[in-house]
Amino acid sequence: IGKGQRMGVFAGSGVGKSTLLGMFARNTKADINIIGLIGERGREVREFIERDLGEEGLKRSVVVVATSDKPPLIRKKAAQTATAIAEYFRDQGKDVLLMMDSITRFSMAQREIGLASGEPPVTRGYPPSMYSEMPKLLERAGNSDKGSITGLYTVLVDGDDFNEPITDTARGILDGHIMLSRKLAHKSHYPAIDVLQSISRVMSSIISDEHKEYASELKMVLATYNEAEDLINIGAYKKGSNKNIDYAISKIEKVNDFLKQKVEVKFDIQESLQLLKEIFEDN
Repeated sequence: IGKGQRMGVFAGSGVGKSTLLGMFARNTKADINIIGLIGERGREVREFIERDLGEEGLKRSVVVVATSDKPPLIRKKAAQTATAIAEYFRDQGKDVLLMMDSITRFSMAQREIGLASGEPPVTRGYPPSMYSEMPKLLERAGNSDKGSITGLYTVLVDGDDFNEPITDTARGILDGHIMLSRKLAHKSHYPAIDVLQSISRVMSSIISDEHKEYASELKMVLATYNEAEDLINIGAYKKGSNKNIDYAISKIEKVNDFLKQKVEVKFDIQESLQLLKEIFEDN
């Protein structure tokens, strides 16, 4: 993730989204965190602040909250207020990390406002204003000549349908997306990030050629193993039948260990790259 980038965190319920945001808030190198909790339940807000964000993350964070019982105008205004606070600190020359949980609740608030004002429902009951208000909010993050706002916006995926209107619209506006997988969460693989489905549109511009090479090899191992996983699990694959599958089998355990991270553990980019090198250095 580069400075000024706008990333989406796409997830169904219960796959570790709030925990991941807390890790971002505690471990970021940004000068200040602005956190907008939009349409969340009151219990979840308290848990996020006390457990996921913690004392360390709270020291340099501003938290704006509008719980699910608030009127839609207040929920919408809370998202805009969090963004305005981030813009203020950016204008002071700060590098800001803006985290909004979630853009889905913001869009639902706009749906209520639009329908109440007489707009016609179009795709799945969302009025036209939802499709215009979302980019207005998301486009406010980014770099300026003074500072930066790096945006992380969570998107609640309804029924794990990654093509529903809010998910599809947000994916087209943002500079990349982190997909959280329920399948990985069920395996206690946390963070449950599906690397093959996730993408950063600025990655190739901000990392070295060596980093690109190792990242590409890791994705190749994951893709090859995933394609052959059913055959491997039922014992139908015989070693030596395909050299790429043999290679993927030899590396998959190390790759999965690399992609897991405990909540309290912190790595910088150089440490991560060194660990990535060690997986493939014997080749």
